Amino acid sequence: MSKREYWGTRVGAILAVTGSAVGLGNFLRFPGQAAKYGGGAFLIPYLVAFLVVGLPMAMAEWALGRWGGRRGHNSAPGIFRMLLGSRKGAYVGMIGTIMPLMIYMYYLFVEAWCLSYAWDYLTGHFGRLGADLAVIEDHFLTLVGARANGALFTPAAARMLLFLGLCFVANTFLIYRGITRGIEKFCNLAMPLLVVCALVVLGRVLTLPANPAHPEQSVVNGLGYMWNPTKPGETLWSALANPEIWLAATGQIFFSLSVGFGLILTYATYLKPNDDVALSSVTACAGNEFCEVVLGGMIAIPAAFVFLGPAVVQNPPGTFGLGFVTLPNVFNQMPLGSFFGFLFFFLLFLAAITSSLSMLQPSISLLEEGLKIGRRASVSILTFVTLAGCFFVVYFSKDFTALDTLDFWMANFFIFIFATIQSVVFAWVLGIGKGMEEIRRGAEIRLPRALPFVLKYVSPVYLLAIFALWAWKNLPERWQAIVTLPKEGPPVVLLSVVLIAAVVAFFSMIVAAANRAWDKEEPS
Repeated sequence: MSKREYWGTRVGAILAVTGSAVGLGNFLRFPGQAAKYGGGAFLIPYLVAFLVVGLPMAMAEWALGRWGGRRGHNSAPGIFRMLLGSRKGAYVGMIGTIMPLMIYMYYLFVEAWCLSYAWDYLTGHFGRLGADLAVIEDHFLTLVGARANGALFTPAAARMLLFLGLCFVANTFLIYRGITRGIEKFCNLAMPLLVVCALVVLGRVLTLPANPAHPEQSVVNGLGYMWNPTKPGETLWSALANPEIWLAATGQIFFSLSVGFGLILTYATYLKPNDDVALSSVTACAGNEFCEVVLGGMIAIPAAFVFLGPAVVQNPPGTFGLGFVTLPNVFNQMPLGSFFGFLFFFLLFLAAITSSLSMLQPSISLLEEGLKIGRRASVSILTFVTLAGCFFVVYFSKDFTALDTLDFWMANFFIFIFATIQSVVFAWVLGIGKGMEEIRRGAEIRLPRALPFVLKYVSPVYLLAIFALWAWKNLPERWQAIVTLPKEGPPVVLLSVVLIAAVVAFFSMIVAAANRAWDKEEPS
């Protein structure tokens, strides 16, 4: 078994956790969600979710991770086995291992899109496409194989597989090097570089002149469309009365902060026993919010507004449409567009890889401590598992059905389940007194007096209420998609659920073996 690792520095740990949180959601998903739900109005439920769930749960997750690390556990199953005092607890913690692993399977594919776009801008390919949205959309759909299953496994379209292979090799190499020499060292370089790239692109966006053909399409008006409290014809109260805005805002906070994925829980186990978790968690959350609200919120939509008008803000395209169709059209009309397009998609690639690097660590920790094997063997096993899952997503690429199905169940459904479990376990099983004592250990900031009340009552109730509303709105349609077989072609939704079930079965066997090993270690 590998020698126990620790983060080399506090800054390294914070940058790694921030890197795991800062991803495509910050620069593409957030601006699209904010524009869709009224701009400034969206920030109200967004800030509420941040204060009552996001930040408190981040602190709790950091504390639970360090608590488990002090007791010799780096994996979520091991930590939850101790917290719940039962072998069944390991199966509960298994959720925090499976989620990031399966997200990794499709996230690498999207990461490869970003690398491909950065290369296309660097080599001038996008400049030759012009500013025709239909041409750019055709390029994107062909590049990612969205028109037919198996499209990327033909010689004419296999270019994407090369970029996917590069991303897979880069991730595997850095993950194999370990916490300190691989993940921490890379994030120490990548995170500052990401911010620099974003600031350069933001500087270009904020200095764009108004559209000569439409003088009202200026950056200032674009920022107004993005951040004014309401859309035309809406009041603030009518916007806030829409339950969807609360669902979207809470989902964005979870997706953005990586709370409830099991990533922070695992990363925090590599802290030293008295390392600060209070200030570190606040710093990591603040870094993520800066990248999301300040950088992400001020690049995509205002730039699109200048060149494409208010329609793109009033009816924003989806995440993929905004990032890979609308914004390339903007860069292709911008002076020095190829350079700024390269910078933007390179920063997206950096954001994606700093996130994907964290996704296998929960599984590696389980294999190391549960099966008593080293990092080399753990990474080898997981490389095979994730490669199979990744090729499943790449092969069933038509209309992004496989990707969308895995994303729904992993990054939407199970994240609420696991976050709620963590919230209840921290406040009611470990106990709010012991939990707060853990947060305060080594803390260099004074914690709010209301924090125990929020963690014990507000966060669990808020999570349960939002999840119930979300499930009522989304689960019937998703269940229908599983049981309804398509008239033509393979049942991709059903096959995706079978893939999830297979991974659950695989990890259940690993947890069973880990439980037997832990039984032998515990005193009789």
